[in-house]
Amino acid sequence: MPFRYFGYSLENRVNYRMNDWRDRSLPRSERGFTLIELIVVVIILGILAAVALPRFTNLQRDARIAKLQAARGSVMAASTLVHATTLARGGIADTTACSDGGTASNAAGATGTVCTENGLVYMVYGYPAVTDFSGNAGILSAAGLTGVFKPTQTELQAEGYTYSISGTVATFGVLGAPTPGNCNFTYTQSTAANAAATVSGLTITGC
Repeated sequence: MPFRYFGYSLENRVNYRMNDWRDRSLPRSERGFTLIELIVVVIILGILAAVALPRFTNLQRDARIAKLQAARGSVMAASTLVHATTLARGGIADTTACSDGGTASNAAGATGTVCTENGLVYMVYGYPAVTDFSGNAGILSAAGLTGVFKPTQTELQAEGYTYSISGTVATFGVLGAPTPGNCNFTYTQSTAANAAATVSGLTITGC
């Protein structure tokens, strides 16, 4: 009968001790993780996700607001530049055709056009008009939010912007806003002589 040591044969006991010694002698990278270590890693990842996700969401919101602010600056600059050009030309029509073939009237009345490097921009009382995608070039074209002078809705959205009109008011927004109706600004074309077009402040509660 083989010798037994505390219920185990001497051979089994020696094998157990040898295997235990081999496991302990392995490099840490080859032994894997214990269950406790895995639980700790999962807890840490959960904490990091809980802390980082709100920050990431806030960064996205900040990016949308910054993009909207940039669009507002472009619209304001375009409106001011078109009006200044009209005043500088004193209502005297150009004698040469614009790049798109039309000739600017430079009129500061209820209707008028001014020549830009990309083509004619249509005006109302010396300020860019509010026009839709299929209409004449107006404030959207003058603002230059895309690389296309008269962009389609698809081309504008490819740049991350939205645009809609209601009467004499154009609304500019950005794609991806949780509440688009509260993440925008408006441009209202001039309604009378010596009355400037207006650009509203940003509405950002829905960004």
